[in-house]
Amino acid sequence: MKKKKIKGKQVVLSLVTLVLGFILAFSYSLANKEKNGNKISDRQWAMEDQLRNQIIQQQKDNRKLQNELFEKQSKVLDVEKDLSKEEQVFFNLAEDAEKYRMYLGMVKVKGKGIEVTLEDGEYDPDEENVNNYLVHEHHVFNVINELYIAGASAVAVNGQRLQHNSYILCNGPVITVDGVQHPAPFTISAIGDPAVLSSALSITGGVKDRLVNENIIFKMEKKDELVMDPILRGS
Repeated sequence: MKKKKIKGKQVVLSLVTLVLGFILAFSYSLANKEKNGNKISDRQWAMEDQLRNQIIQQQKDNRKLQNELFEKQSKVLDVEKDLSKEEQVFFNLAEDAEKYRMYLGMVKVKGKGIEVTLEDGEYDPDEENVNNYLVHEHHVFNVINELYIAGASAVAVNGQRLQHNSYILCNGPVITVDGVQHPAPFTISAIGDPAVLSSALSITGGVKDRLVNENIIFKMEKKDELVMDPILRGS
């Protein structure tokens, strides 16, 4: 009985040893296959190294091109800024030229403004000197000067537009503007901010008060639109 038990144990031990040996052999074989399967040949290694170097070089070239692009974009931005400045300069010159043409009466203008009418004062039989209630050129001058000072862009007397070298003379009951005679009443039109222009004339002790004190009838009206034609050259 003992011999049979010992013999049975030997058989079991032999089977276990055989199985373990098989497992070890299979594992070793599998490891060798994986190792041989993952082994890279020298040619493959050289190709991978070459591709890697090409990628690195391409990245360097891309960075170089990107830096060049940034530099060119910066130069383009500087050029655009210069062009913008030049464009602003040209715009300012064109705007100034338009203003000068307007001041010289070379272009038609329209806009809001005011109209001031100066009339001779009422006849006073007790007044010995008739000139004391007539509108004279200095009265018209006072109104015109105050309007220009207040920012009027264009001024006309009885529809005749004034220019930079206009002159006004008094000849009895009429005044002469650049050689053209105008009888009273005298309507002085001015294009500009109506509120500013009217305030400038109506200030206490200003032009309006002085003219009224000199027996001149002073009327003023704000206008939503005034139109002044260009001055004919040679007129």
